[in-house]
Amino acid sequence: MLRIAHPRTVIHRKALAGELAALVAWSGYSAKTQSKVLAIFKDALAQGRAEVRRRFEEDGALGVDVLRANAYLIDQLVRAIHDFAATYVYPAANPTTGERMSIIATGGYGRAELAPHSDIDLMFLLPYKKTSHIEQVVEYILYMLWDLGLKVGHATRSVGDAVRLSKEDVTIQTSLLESRLLWGDEALYRKFQALFEKSIQSGGPAFVKAKLAERDARHDRMGDSRYVLEPNIKEGKGGLRDLQTLFWIAQFLYRVRDMRELVAKGVFTKGDARRFAKAQSFLWAVRCHLHYLADRPEEIISFTYQSTLAERMGYTDRAGSRGVERFMKHYFLVAKDVGDLTRVLCAVLEEGLKSQPGRFSLPSFSFRKRNVEGFRLDGNRLTIGDAADLQSHPIKLLSLFRAAQKFTHDIHPDAMRMVVQNLKRIDKVLRADAAANKVFLDILCDEKDPVTALKWLNEAGVLGRFIPDFGRVVAQMQYDMYHVYTVDEHTIRAIEILSKIERGLLGDDHPVSTNVIGHLQSRRVLYLAVFLHDIAKGRGGDHSILGAKVALKLCKRFALSDWESETVAWLVRHHLDMSRTAFKRDVEDPKTAIDFAKRVQSLERLRLLLILTVVDIRAVGPNVWNGWKATLLRDLFERTEEVLTGGMKGEHRAQRVMRVHERLRERLKEWPVADVEAHLERGYDSYWLGVETDLLVRHAFLLRRARQEGRAFMVEANVDDARAVSELMVYTPDHPGLFAHVAGALALSGASIVDAKVTTLTDGMALDTFWIQDSEGGAYDGEERLARLYERIEMALSGRLHPVRELAKARAQAMKSRTRVFKVAPRVLIDNTASNTFTVIEMNGRNRLGLLHDITAALTQLGLQIASAHIATYGERAVDVFYVKDVFGLKVDQQDKIKTVRQRLLKALAPPADAAPAKPAKKKRPLAKARAE
Repeated sequence: MLRIAHPRTVIHRKALAGELAALVAWSGYSAKTQSKVLAIFKDALAQGRAEVRRRFEEDGALGVDVLRANAYLIDQLVRAIHDFAATYVYPAANPTTGERMSIIATGGYGRAELAPHSDIDLMFLLPYKKTSHIEQVVEYILYMLWDLGLKVGHATRSVGDAVRLSKEDVTIQTSLLESRLLWGDEALYRKFQALFEKSIQSGGPAFVKAKLAERDARHDRMGDSRYVLEPNIKEGKGGLRDLQTLFWIAQFLYRVRDMRELVAKGVFTKGDARRFAKAQSFLWAVRCHLHYLADRPEEIISFTYQSTLAERMGYTDRAGSRGVERFMKHYFLVAKDVGDLTRVLCAVLEEGLKSQPGRFSLPSFSFRKRNVEGFRLDGNRLTIGDAADLQSHPIKLLSLFRAAQKFTHDIHPDAMRMVVQNLKRIDKVLRADAAANKVFLDILCDEKDPVTALKWLNEAGVLGRFIPDFGRVVAQMQYDMYHVYTVDEHTIRAIEILSKIERGLLGDDHPVSTNVIGHLQSRRVLYLAVFLHDIAKGRGGDHSILGAKVALKLCKRFALSDWESETVAWLVRHHLDMSRTAFKRDVEDPKTAIDFAKRVQSLERLRLLLILTVVDIRAVGPNVWNGWKATLLRDLFERTEEVLTGGMKGEHRAQRVMRVHERLRERLKEWPVADVEAHLERGYDSYWLGVETDLLVRHAFLLRRARQEGRAFMVEANVDDARAVSELMVYTPDHPGLFAHVAGALALSGASIVDAKVTTLTDGMALDTFWIQDSEGGAYDGEERLARLYERIEMALSGRLHPVRELAKARAQAMKSRTRVFKVAPRVLIDNTASNTFTVIEMNGRNRLGLLHDITAALTQLGLQIASAHIATYGERAVDVFYVKDVFGLKVDQQDKIKTVRQRLLKALAPPADAAPAKPAKKKRPLAKARAE
């Protein structure tokens, strides 16, 4: 019988039975009475749930208390419903032996682990087949539970069927492994237990293999990383299901009901058992909070809930770190502990495989022992003699991983366990040891596979211990919607991508990086820069500046030369510069490449920075990199390389325009000469110098068709799948607000602008080019979709569509987005030095539907002409850059005007009043007790 504290304040079954009996005694049982019966049970369930929640949120009860109290509540309800059905609804005067029944809790409910909104799993156990009386009682119980709003998984089986089916289906077998008698015939349940135990005695290896395969498949579905920023607490790697898998295996093989019993059996140490209990307690507490917050069986710790969860569990903001980041870091460290415990149990199972070949046999295993660089080889796995070996030679805590990497061996779980238990031997002396530091650099810069060993080092805790600065970013979350992984996971993934580029495995995706990496003077500079580029995140300052200081310190420790140390530090300091320049500046503007070349100063740095930038972006997440970003980076690299090699001379503007005209004449040689010359007269010098030749050709054909067809409005799109973008050309009479109208039409069509070139021709016509993507970051394509887009643009430009009004409706209808939990302070930067001829305005704000329309409408109202736009989105953060002039074609350089522009744009960046996120209601509770550490 399940026991909890003060059970009768949760539910008093005898009092409930008395209330039901009084109801029947007063009016008898009938269909009319049933509604009153249901009301009584509903009231009991509601009061019980409220009491359990009150204990958790006000009295500081632990997650385990909530799970057990919820299970107790449902236990008593099921018993009361059964007794009412058997006594008043379907009474049996003389029940036969065939009408005996046991009601059994299975699965998580069988473990007495019932989260606030979890499903209930029941098995109605019979001695033989169902009788009509049993069927009536079972149906009544189920319908009552469903009417109470409970989700019930159920089965009605005879003892023989239950045992037979458990042999055929490992899921049923797992569920019955945790069965618990709720009510009914105890002797029948004991009979089932005995037969079930006997049936599974020989099935240990098969069960273990099936559960571990099931776990691996689940991990693959969830992305095979425990370090995703919105983890699934139930199914994700390192979550509750992994803990349950360990418990199931322990139950099956060792017949334990509590993991602490594994200590006496020599499977776990006392420390292992404590870690299991702490991990379980923490995860239970988080899951209970999550269910209560969402008011549903929510299992994903999404950004929507993370801040409130952190607050509820006692994680407050501190200098340099936010409470939500510390809460998530704790979560990831707990998930890592779950992985460590899995390795421990697997190590013990392998010993069972060797010592009991008759019962646990895996023919493919070889257990020959030989030495590999001071380590024993057990099968194909390196292992350590004993702890004394590590005590006398602590460098082996690193060289074990180098030997495994070098000879492509696995590391035995026993050795990993021994490493974890001896982490304290990684001290200042070992960190200062030149040989130990060389071992680490050899691991990091390995030409075949640096990543597997780095992952092992990180999982074992060696990496964070040997390099404490890296230890500070282990499980460090990045609280935004741009990054997908924790800092350490992102860093290791970046090194994995770097290694693949170097080995030529990503030549199709990154041809320029694959080419230039072979021309580098120092591989280890690049590998170390990638390893250190985010080392200072979470310290409360600019991580690039702080990271450069850390890099100089570590490079000295790693015995790098002065040039190498300076270059690593420079790369860390400037690792965001290339992407910022490529994505925010007009690469076609010669000054962009000239200014960037002054910052980079050398071809070696340019090559290093390109590769670092590529792997950094690729490692952010699966859908961040695309062909458009690749194009922008490649263009910046090539133009800067041209400057650094002296290819971009101080050529006169007129000469450069003449060169463009000659290239265009060659491309249009099929046209009549008069048509070509007339076309060349339609563009200003800035147009010919600011647009690439291929686009100039496409513009020429568009304008020619417009003249031939006598049309003053044309719109055309070219889909470029390679660059994951569609090029949209709009030809129309120029007028103020043109960009804003087009931006509004695009927003209403679900298209995002990533870049734009705005041109006014000598005849007053506008020829604007927009590069657009869909919501998935791919090219905006499809004939029907593009046709609707063309129509919307035409309607917006002709005044038949009002973007402001339609966007307001769309915002009102839009569902609340996860981005609303993030605060992005609006910022406007106005720069008159980035371009010789334009004022460059950079705006940062929270992304939302129609933001670009609001910004460009404000620019129009300010009397500013847009020449080009560069749009980037980083999760919830929008970064939009515009090259503008005033109505006289001059830069905006008067201070009063700059102040007015900034104020007006800040207002445009602010979210509409109706978009303000609602603040969750605070609950009074003792936070210190709620936090499960």
